[in-house]
Amino acid sequence: MNDVIIIGAGPGGYETAILAAEKGLKTKLIEKRELGGTCLNRGCIPTKTLLHASEFLNTEEYAKLGLSGNRPQLDLKQLQAYKNEVIEKLRSGIELQLKKAKVELIHGNAQIVGAHQVAVNGEILEAEHIILASGSRPSMPSFIPRLKNVMTSDELLEYDQPIRHLVIIGGGVIGMEFASIYHAMGSKVSVIEAQDQLLPAMDKEIALKLKMLMNKRGIDIHTAAKVAGIEPGLKITYFEKECEHTIECDAILAAVGRQANVDSLWTNVDLEVMNGRLTVNEYYQTSVPSIYAIGDVNKEMMLAHAAVAQGKKVLEHILHESPKVDLTLVPSCVYTKPEIASVGLTLEMAKSKGISAIAMKALMSANGKSVLSQQESGFVKLIVDEESGRLLGAHLFCERASDMISELTLAISAGLTVDQLASVIHPHPTFSEAIASAAMQKKR
Repeated sequence: MNDVIIIGAGPGGYETAILAAEKGLKTKLIEKRELGGTCLNRGCIPTKTLLHASEFLNTEEYAKLGLSGNRPQLDLKQLQAYKNEVIEKLRSGIELQLKKAKVELIHGNAQIVGAHQVAVNGEILEAEHIILASGSRPSMPSFIPRLKNVMTSDELLEYDQPIRHLVIIGGGVIGMEFASIYHAMGSKVSVIEAQDQLLPAMDKEIALKLKMLMNKRGIDIHTAAKVAGIEPGLKITYFEKECEHTIECDAILAAVGRQANVDSLWTNVDLEVMNGRLTVNEYYQTSVPSIYAIGDVNKEMMLAHAAVAQGKKVLEHILHESPKVDLTLVPSCVYTKPEIASVGLTLEMAKSKGISAIAMKALMSANGKSVLSQQESGFVKLIVDEESGRLLGAHLFCERASDMISELTLAISAGLTVDQLASVIHPHPTFSEAIASAAMQKKR
């Protein structure tokens, strides 16, 4: 009998499989599609590859530096080929890691048929523990008809034709990243978001600044706006401030969330599902104790790095190890320009918990690296317990925010105060100097 069978080879699945094997567990990993799951093939990596390419298209920035020449010509087919090359290279790296760790990789459509049994390719496999890491897929709500050029993120990532006008329904992370990509590529972009702010789960000030910046760049942002209908020919009717408006476009991206891949994944076992996702306890056990669920398939958060951390937590439980993984703090990042990163409490959240909290902020307009590299103004905001000075949260709207947030996640996890954070020497000139600058601001 196997020790562990893992269903799904996304970041949560394959990294858990490698770690399990390295810890001496006999491990099988089952995947019906490509290695790497959504993140590598249809999510994080391809979108960031396109974002990286789009940064080379802003010739206005080059002109200020004394660099002149024609605007680079975008070949979407070549860009897609490069994106696929990046994905294939990373897939090969994952496969090599699995072989090195002696994880048995099985390609097939798996189904749990018992508390310790998995059916795949006409065979029944048995294991002491089963870990579901089957991921998620884009949602397509009923109010959005399936017409030509009405796409989810999966389909848009494969699209290799120019888009004159792209309308994005949904102003969350996926919507805003694609808005940045296609605006840089020269498309007219409009965003329709039903909530009062972009990035509804994030800091309100960041959401407001992002909206202002997007509008300044020529991206049409409509918040508190609801789609009423989409007609053939891609004519969209929506309501904003109780007024009816229409937009005609040649492509629509539905970026209204994701749904867990739980369809037909089990039989003969009773796994509890709530709102389409598996319910789990603090150890990520489902209602059947021998079956765990990590990543997008459970009721927690849909982030690749969260899935990896959850997998480590599962292995700690299986091996009866003392807890080492801190899942109370999971940073979130948005790869717009500038980047956005957030961890811990917002000011509103802290006050709702009865904490006397304050915000300490440093503006990137005073940061040497930000100014010399022509980055648009942003900020680093720290949320601090007024009494103890302890850091409670951090919200960054600046270049390299996704790299800088790890330092602040560690600081919150370690219970550091802003005085301790300010005492750390940051090299000059760097974007990260703004962290120390924020920590040294007068408390207000």
